Amino acid sequence: MAEHVIAQSGPHGGTGGLVGRSAELALVDALFAEAATRSAALFLTGAAGVGKSALLNVAARRAEQRGFRVVRAAGAQFDQHVGFAGLNQILLPLAAELASLPARQARTLQVILGLSAGEPEELAAVAYAVRGLLFRISTASSPLALVIDDYARLDRPSAAVLDTVACQAGTGRVALLAASRRDEVFLPDMGTQVHEVRPLDAKSAMKLVAERFPAMTSMVRRRLLAEAKGNPLALLELPVSLSLAQQTQRRSLPTVLPLTERLRTAFSERVRALPDATRKLLLLTVLDDTGDLHLLSRTGDARRTLTELSPAERAGLVRVDARTGRLFFRHPLTRSAIMELSTSAERRWAHRTLADVLPEGSERRALHLARATVGPDDQVAALLHEAAYTTLRRGDAVGAVSALLRASELSSSGTARGRRLAEAACLSANVTGDLRNVRALLDDAAAVDPLGVTSPAAAAAAAGELLNWDGDADGAYRVLVGAITDHAPGGPADDIMLREALHTLLMVCSFSGRPELWQSFDTILARFRPHAPDPLLLVLRGALGDPAHAALPVLPRLDELISGLHRQTDPTRIVRTAACAAYVDRLPGCRSALLRVVEDGRGGGAVASAMPALLLLADDAYARGRWDDVAELTDEALHWCASHDYRLQAWPGRLLQGLLAAARGDDEVARSIADRLASWSNPRGLGALRVYSSHIKALSALGRGDFESAYRHVTSVSPASRPAPHVPHALWLIWDFTEAATRTGHHAEAAAHLAAVRDAGIPSISPRLAMITEAATALADPYVVDRDLFDKAIATPGAEHWPFDLARIRLGYGERLRRAQASVEARPHLEAALSTFERLGAAPWSARAAGELRASGQAAPFTPVAGAEAPLTPQEWQTAQLAATGLTNKQIAARLFLSHRTVAAHLRSAFRKLDIASRGGLRDALTGLDQLPVDSPERRAV
Repeated sequence: MAEHVIAQSGPHGGTGGLVGRSAELALVDALFAEAATRSAALFLTGAAGVGKSALLNVAARRAEQRGFRVVRAAGAQFDQHVGFAGLNQILLPLAAELASLPARQARTLQVILGLSAGEPEELAAVAYAVRGLLFRISTASSPLALVIDDYARLDRPSAAVLDTVACQAGTGRVALLAASRRDEVFLPDMGTQVHEVRPLDAKSAMKLVAERFPAMTSMVRRRLLAEAKGNPLALLELPVSLSLAQQTQRRSLPTVLPLTERLRTAFSERVRALPDATRKLLLLTVLDDTGDLHLLSRTGDARRTLTELSPAERAGLVRVDARTGRLFFRHPLTRSAIMELSTSAERRWAHRTLADVLPEGSERRALHLARATVGPDDQVAALLHEAAYTTLRRGDAVGAVSALLRASELSSSGTARGRRLAEAACLSANVTGDLRNVRALLDDAAAVDPLGVTSPAAAAAAAGELLNWDGDADGAYRVLVGAITDHAPGGPADDIMLREALHTLLMVCSFSGRPELWQSFDTILARFRPHAPDPLLLVLRGALGDPAHAALPVLPRLDELISGLHRQTDPTRIVRTAACAAYVDRLPGCRSALLRVVEDGRGGGAVASAMPALLLLADDAYARGRWDDVAELTDEALHWCASHDYRLQAWPGRLLQGLLAAARGDDEVARSIADRLASWSNPRGLGALRVYSSHIKALSALGRGDFESAYRHVTSVSPASRPAPHVPHALWLIWDFTEAATRTGHHAEAAAHLAAVRDAGIPSISPRLAMITEAATALADPYVVDRDLFDKAIATPGAEHWPFDLARIRLGYGERLRRAQASVEARPHLEAALSTFERLGAAPWSARAAGELRASGQAAPFTPVAGAEAPLTPQEWQTAQLAATGLTNKQIAARLFLSHRTVAAHLRSAFRKLDIASRGGLRDALTGLDQLPVDSPERRAV
């Protein structure tokens, strides 16, 4: 991009020659100051043309002036699916330093760079080696600055490796400065500093134009500023389309200055004016995407290569860094113009030329060969097929599907083509979220290879469609079992597809909840022992399939998997590991990895993995008392489910919405969601959804004090004799079961259930389950208040991390103490419970706690007793009072530390209960209530 530079400043002061960018350069200087002693990262984002590239150019110069060794790279859309293309740009200038690494790390990077033959290591090993190299260089000599433009357009493996570098703040002396467009999601939520580069203000924009176009009249400048809206690229490039007569107002300006078209025209004209040899060389550079002049020189004479680049340098389109031997485009639009002006024959020539100089067996060579080939070519198809699974192992399922589809096009036989189409369909259904394309892909596969419809790949794709589209668990089960049973061992691709089929079968069993299906799954899995196709299947079987009875043996392995998630880049592995963690209280350790999956999905990656990732984050938020986050996460997940037709995946999100409604006393919403769950699950035999429905109904009944109904619902999930097998939710209902049983006189049943819980070792699964089991055991004793057990439960380390569970325990403890005539002792527990319930907005429990507190002899804030008609909750009361003073929802939200959506919900409920239609009636309604005594029947019956 043409830089908005008007003058150069001193080594460490001023604006580095940029107009209106003092704040941004101060951030850059702070980054380099910090990185001189400890690694740090800064990501710049902003609209196209806002000046990010110019900032990076000036920042690179400032870094060199500070003694940094600068390495530059840039992403490009044409090579986003070429594994490690971006990393090559960074590693090539540092290749001489590889000898300083341990042998295995050095070999790993040599393979990536094409300097050595061999199969690339897993991404975690590559990331470890890259970090080692960068930190070794930065500590052994001068600090290192990585300056990366168009970060979002890096290939996924390179971006994943660089994300780990950004996460390693404080290690080594590496500054990572990257930029990307505002409309391109390019950064996982990992706490890295992000700054949005805004358009120039009017004063700076005018200064820039005046300095660069001194002959332009003030009226034309004002017109230009109005059209450009502070975008530096537009300010500098739009005048290129204006004649001198127009700039000096001797000729009229066009009615409209179309920014995008004018810019494209300007770039195309510059490229079109270049000699043919230069354009061909630039086309090679665009398609290679590393900017490595050494690679380009291998396509011809090295001296001639540099000579042929000169016209592009003089035109201001590229910049050659002689020290690093790299070529940089000054703006991404130059790449687009080069591609648009090239013919298909020229592009095929360029791909073939690049393939000829890349190492045999490399992923990049296979991709270039595929793009250079016209018509079937089985050899190239086989190379690309292999490359697809290299891409998949690095977590880039979208790139893998793209490669498989191209490999199918290049296949001459129907069998090979059908197989590759089926594999693409499998990944589309179960990883990338392209469910709508699955049926067409399978139909195409069946048309060319009718026998291939029984393969694990085709079965996993068909089952994913049947299960996610309409919840047809039985149909999915039959398809999968038949394919897995008939499967004959094959190559690596067959093993991957078998693994996907088994994971899909496990999902069928999980949603069905039927013991006979789980028995069949165990029989199938036993066929592959002692070497299971995927060890994670065994962990899922125990921690997700039947955590009450089978989780304990797999927890050590699960803890190892969770501890390694920061190195994991495969979104399916992350989500499956987190699914294991959900019922055994280990989701917090998965949170950062799940956020990466969500960001990958938002950026167009593995959407089918991002949907459950959002819901697992919502699970964690519900348990941790971040209930406003639950609403936002589930809303986004359900939107994705609807957009991509993943109907089954939506129901766990609706479960969370139902539990939230039940906990907050919105019984109508809770009942509606529970009924929809039951009606959708019953004809499909989806036992898990029936359990979801019963859980919501039980919680709602407990909140309104209907303990008989609550007992009926909890016993429909799990019998009194023991936690039901293959029902993970049994672990979430231990307290609910005990409270409902003791309040309805089923003391023997409560005792038996808790004895079975202890016999199964459930308290050993997690501190939360130990806390709940101890408190429930104390609650179940109908004769004495077991203070020791209650106190032990409340003193559980980390108990505050589960605020709703802890508050319900304190409420139960306080109720038992008050009924034992220990009112003074009960009050602290009731007060703590009330405070938590009010913060959460758990209206029914707030009412119960306040009622108990008043019964103990202590005045409570206005909260009507449980069961009173249309109770105004404490938060509704407080929100209504603030609204009556004239505050807006956002102002109330800021004051009460709530979301504005929660404030709106409280006000709607208050309006209904007070029988008013708007804020205008609040003052009189609340004034009438204020005149009544706190304990008056009239006020308690509001």
